[in-house]
Amino acid sequence: MNKKLYLCQFNMEKRRHILAIINPVSGTGHKEKIPRLLDTVIDHDLNDVSIVMSEYAGHAHEIAEMAVAEGIDIVVAIGGDGTVNEVGSALCGTDTALAIVPCGSGNGLARHLRISMNASRALQVLNNGVVGQFDYCTVNKRPFFCTCGMGFDATVSNKFANEGTRGFITYIKTALSEYLKYKPQEYFIDIDGKKMHEKAFVIACCNAAQYGNNAFIAPRATMQDGLIDITVMSPFSVAHCPIIGARLFLRQLGHDHHVSIYRGKRIVIERRHDDVMHVDGDPVMMPARLVLENVSKGIKIMVPPTLPDDV
Repeated sequence: MNKKLYLCQFNMEKRRHILAIINPVSGTGHKEKIPRLLDTVIDHDLNDVSIVMSEYAGHAHEIAEMAVAEGIDIVVAIGGDGTVNEVGSALCGTDTALAIVPCGSGNGLARHLRISMNASRALQVLNNGVVGQFDYCTVNKRPFFCTCGMGFDATVSNKFANEGTRGFITYIKTALSEYLKYKPQEYFIDIDGKKMHEKAFVIACCNAAQYGNNAFIAPRATMQDGLIDITVMSPFSVAHCPIIGARLFLRQLGHDHHVSIYRGKRIVIERRHDDVMHVDGDPVMMPARLVLENVSKGIKIMVPPTLPDDV
């Protein structure tokens, strides 16, 4: 077991109560098979399992809040990073653990935690996994678990959310079309008292290492160090796009001279005006002044029994 993983133990003498929340509209995956898999994969000698479908934006959060009030042991978020955010934000600071079955477009948090993209194997974690205590972060008190950001990636996220189709290819097409017309913005940044002024193409604030689809925006970020990694990307030419893209997927973005990566526990970012940003991939209109903080070991998450040191 990874020595860095802070573990919580369930009382295995009593049956565990599991609530699975399925978002039927997230991502590109087919979820019709999930109820059957829950019935066949989960060890029913150890667990009582209930299933509920979310019906509208914010519904998964409401369901998870009720689960906490009812003393449910584990709530399973079945969907993308947005669904995970809805569920996880209701579980912060409670004894109820989050589990994830990734069915979204990017699945950044699940990939970071080495949870399988295969639904059956992801559900198997409920039988043989462990519960670890992990950091989460907030932006203006709003929780995020993977990344949040502003600039070009927020613009793309906002555009992508309104596309008729989802998936990685659609995201890349959207990014390419937006790149040609995007203008970098000015930011005033305070990282634990250290102040800087940047004209940036992207500012990504990260609890985990990647956006999703193994695109590593903060290659050294971990969820147990009590810090936020902040990646500041300055403007670059069209000719440099393939290099940036390659480094993003090869986990070498920090080697690029257009990129600076900082770390801090409390970060304040001020923009010229209110604007869109993304929070765990979902676009949100936010004020010009943003306060980001790390909440150390603030959420319990069920993960595979062995994890590498970079989690």
